[in-house]
Amino acid sequence: MKHYLIDTHAHLYDEAFDKDRRDIVFNAHKAGIKKILMPNIDSTTIDGMLALCKKYPQNIFPMMGLHPTSVEDDFENELEIVKQWLDKEKFVAIGEIGLDLYWDKTFFEEQIKALEFQIDLAIEHQLPVVIHCRDAFDEIFEVFDRKFKPGLKGVFHSFTGDLLQANKIINDYGFSLGINGIVTFKKSNLTDVLSNIDLKHIIIETDAPYLAPEPKRGQRNESSYMFYTARKIADIYGKDIQGISEATTNNVYELFNLNRYEQ
Repeated sequence: MKHYLIDTHAHLYDEAFDKDRRDIVFNAHKAGIKKILMPNIDSTTIDGMLALCKKYPQNIFPMMGLHPTSVEDDFENELEIVKQWLDKEKFVAIGEIGLDLYWDKTFFEEQIKALEFQIDLAIEHQLPVVIHCRDAFDEIFEVFDRKFKPGLKGVFHSFTGDLLQANKIINDYGFSLGINGIVTFKKSNLTDVLSNIDLKHIIIETDAPYLAPEPKRGQRNESSYMFYTARKIADIYGKDIQGISEATTNNVYELFNLNRYEQ
């Protein structure tokens, strides 16, 4: 059993960490978060992400994908860059990908095309997908109902849906739920949702530098703060931190096939 936590979603290459990135990695390790998975955003974030993974090859692992908020007129060129990288490097997932109808709906059709293209890439490369879903559950479910194939797996990162949506994600697609600091917020509905979800479907994340948990809410988030989220999840499931660490880390290894990546 692995008695440590894995931050399954952190943007440590973000400029928010430019002044103390080394300390952030050290803080995470000291707090028991021994591995960190990093999603890509677009072509501008690849170099920084891969440089960080090269510096910490046993601790930090990259994904490759085009984030929906980066889908613009040049999205086909961006997708070609994603495709080329997948052909020459090892990545733990295609991500983060999905739909975001919160900030801007201008490129909605392009977001759909980008999501479908990257689902096909995931199937081709036998990699899980990390789904960004904001104000777009129904729209993503429509895409999945068209494109889903047995063997495709993944996670709805930063899950904030209701129990009906959670059950559809788990039962119809076999996907996991990525839970972060939002579960600690007073107005969050996630305590009620998770109380009805088996722990085997849960992985933990930060989305650093965003969504810091209580009592750090409003601050820059970092991987070490995931401990607060894990403690809240432990309370929900009536387990101790060690039990949550074992369960969720095993879930991560199974979902992302980390043993294959570490070889």
